[in-house]
Amino acid sequence: MTQNRTHTCNELRIENVGEKVRIVGWMENVREVGSNFAFVVVRDFYGTTQVVIEDEKLMAQVKGINKESTIAVDGVVRERASKNPKQATGDIEVVPEKIEVLGKCRYNELPFEINRSREADETQRLRYRYLDLRNPAVKQNIILRCNVVAALRQAMTEHGFLEITTPILTASSPEGARDYLVPARKHPGKFYALPQAPQQFKQLLMTAGFDRYFQIAPCFRDEDARGDRSPGEFYQLDMEMAFADQDDVFAVLEDVLPPIFAKFGTYNVASAAPFRRIPYLEAMETYGSDKPDLRIDLTVQDITALVAGVDFAPFAQGNAVKAIVVSDCALTRKNIDKLCADVEVQAGHKPYWFKLDDSGELSGGIAKFLADRKEQVIDTLGLKPGCLVGVAAGSKEAAQKTSGVMRKMLGAACPNHMDKERYEFCWIVDFPMYEIGEESGELEFCHNPFSMPSGGLDVLLKAERGEIDPLSITADQYDLVCNGVELSSGAVRNHDPEIMIKAFEMVRLGEEDVKKKFPAMYNAFCYGAPPHAGIAPGVDRMVMLLSGEESIREVIPFPMNKNAQDIMMGAPSTVEQKQLDELHIAIVGETEE
Repeated sequence: MTQNRTHTCNELRIENVGEKVRIVGWMENVREVGSNFAFVVVRDFYGTTQVVIEDEKLMAQVKGINKESTIAVDGVVRERASKNPKQATGDIEVVPEKIEVLGKCRYNELPFEINRSREADETQRLRYRYLDLRNPAVKQNIILRCNVVAALRQAMTEHGFLEITTPILTASSPEGARDYLVPARKHPGKFYALPQAPQQFKQLLMTAGFDRYFQIAPCFRDEDARGDRSPGEFYQLDMEMAFADQDDVFAVLEDVLPPIFAKFGTYNVASAAPFRRIPYLEAMETYGSDKPDLRIDLTVQDITALVAGVDFAPFAQGNAVKAIVVSDCALTRKNIDKLCADVEVQAGHKPYWFKLDDSGELSGGIAKFLADRKEQVIDTLGLKPGCLVGVAAGSKEAAQKTSGVMRKMLGAACPNHMDKERYEFCWIVDFPMYEIGEESGELEFCHNPFSMPSGGLDVLLKAERGEIDPLSITADQYDLVCNGVELSSGAVRNHDPEIMIKAFEMVRLGEEDVKKKFPAMYNAFCYGAPPHAGIAPGVDRMVMLLSGEESIREVIPFPMNKNAQDIMMGAPSTVEQKQLDELHIAIVGETEE
């Protein structure tokens, strides 16, 4: 006997008829038929089995048991008179001789029906997550996650990577998001930080002589939630390679990921190696996004010159104007207006549209403003009757963002322009090294400050001498994108202290600042660091894509809500004054109830 049972609730078959068995699980449902006859469904981790009550004494016992109590049933297997082909155990049923309550459910009413928990309010689901997880459909996502993580570990090990764990309590570092700080009891006034990523540690492992490192790494960032981002903590397949460049990193992931996506994904088609490589500027111009969904065949065209002089305020001189042509568009005007309203909400800028109708005339939306150049518009955009043209206008950044959102929504709304049932990967490469900060108005790192600038020290010196624009410098940095979701960012690392200092000087940080902010890494690099590169695909996002879920919370066992609260455990919570005193912390101002 294993775990106090002879069989699981998904194990009994017609060949077990006549056997005495013991099954255990949750009493999912009771259907009474008369006074002394009932069907009881028992559910465990593996499945369900029907139990038939035909005894007055057992019937009285069952009536006193609340649903979702855990029970043990000892009885005999028999063939069902009315079989259920949709159920794995649908050919048999168990006639009990004894029923034992192992764990009593003390509530007559449940917060929600277990098998329909996904229809319940999210707050209820998170508060009673342990009940939500009893739903086989919800549980399946967690099982998928376990299988994917196991497959990732196996694949990385087969590629010669060592799994090495890195510290959780570390020093605060400017990684780009807010740190979670942990007060140090033995060092009043000082704090540890939970790692936003194992970035520095994995680079230090390269300098220590480890050739290939990986880890299913927990990361902690005090960020707001999104559909594809969980607040607080997340996990990533963190990897780093010594004496490696961008192509080496690409080769590993292009070998590891497609088989996993094909095996575990909702869709069984995944991009084969090599994945398409798209420079950042090209992605923004062609798709309006640095994470394009390549399942959509629509592209963005620049029509700024085409509409120059048009008497329409958004097309004013200095603005960029983008267009997306959708052939054979069956959307009604009501559909188009709704789509445009949704684009405006998401992009923050109003989109426009017009059509070429069946009579060959421009109609709808902003068509009247283009009437004087109809033929030019038709020829330039290659329009045919039935084409819808989505238009975005404004600053270059606003036009790109709006067109990117519109392209994605038009693709989803027009099935003939999107092959949904596949996984399309691509690499976005050649990211800008620097940008002008929105708040500071000064030069700042665009992404990862540890990335190697393309061209190394020479390109930084040219920018310093004013020979080139610092904004033209690209980094040996790359993103992995799948179906419009950014799975990961990675880079060839800046392993040379001289180049590192010069890169930071561009953003007004000197050698002493670098030594202060990154003392271990700077010093380690001074002892001869190998060229190295890495990446870290997000496990949560990966499983979300594989499961076909829209929200990342569906693939996390115990997720927080959108406000970074664990309402099941009551976190964050207040603590006793004694604890605060030990940590030399004083609460200033009022706290939330």
